[in-house]
Amino acid sequence: MEIVRVAPNVRKVRTNIAVLVFRNIKKVPQLYLLSLLPILYILIFKYVPMYGAVIAFQDYVPHKGFFGSDWVGLKHFNTFFNSYEFWKVIKNTLGLSFYGLLAGFPFPILLALCLNYVGRSSVKKTVQMITYAPHFISMVVMIGIIVQLLDPKTGIVNMIIAQLGFEKVDFFGNPDNFKSLYVWSGIWQNVGFGCIIYLAALAAIDPSLHEAAVMDGANKIQRMWHVDIPGIIPVASILLILNVGNMMDVGFEKVLLMQNPLNVSSSEVIDTYVYKVGLLSTGIKYSYASAIGLFTSIINLILLFSVNKVAKKLGQTSLW
Repeated sequence: MEIVRVAPNVRKVRTNIAVLVFRNIKKVPQLYLLSLLPILYILIFKYVPMYGAVIAFQDYVPHKGFFGSDWVGLKHFNTFFNSYEFWKVIKNTLGLSFYGLLAGFPFPILLALCLNYVGRSSVKKTVQMITYAPHFISMVVMIGIIVQLLDPKTGIVNMIIAQLGFEKVDFFGNPDNFKSLYVWSGIWQNVGFGCIIYLAALAAIDPSLHEAAVMDGANKIQRMWHVDIPGIIPVASILLILNVGNMMDVGFEKVLLMQNPLNVSSSEVIDTYVYKVGLLSTGIKYSYASAIGLFTSIINLILLFSVNKVAKKLGQTSLW
């Protein structure tokens, strides 16, 4: 009897919701029409291709398709977990990600805080242009510039080192240098873009807070610490969560361009491993490459949920 009474109420609520949605659409159809395009894009190009992840559990053969290929379960995952390269690529991937996060995350914040107190707009715009310009340089061009600058024979950096009386350094030939070269070149290229985001967050801080701080005798450092940093923490929290959610994706193109046989022991990451073993080896291993890609996506998802939950418990802004 209780179920019989509840069911009509549920149907009534659903009907009311449908009526409200229809009325809202009727009021502003243009907004819903505009939102339809990104929704269709996400459905067609993001959700529909997810079905292709099924080949990670198959011995996929293109002419047999998804339905004709043999089902093998977790075979390809076990092959990856038991491979000789597994721990090396995991260590290198996480090492690059953590290094990049720890070294690169504070720099856009520091640059934005400094530029926020620059009085002359011409100086501020010039610094912004100089720091933001590398973001537009092609990755191939950027790596080419770095290779030429650090060349052990003709590079200007090694020429300066030789003039100072020291031995020339083969930067790309030493595996220990790879992580630093990768991370700091990335900071140089992207610090300006991150700075713009934090400058926008700083512009949204209530000016009356700064006025009150000045009246209380606070200097610029104190205003940064007590007004600016608390004001941009929500933005920083969101960006940190998103960055941690991409820990397993370190940038395939850049790593591959900087990689050579001498530094491969520290530069071989998951993406380059998949490219070489799954796609360049004899016979393209679609299923093996897909299994590794699915594994990294699951790890990223777990990290994203974990960091988001930690942020909520700490009382910080979270994604949901």
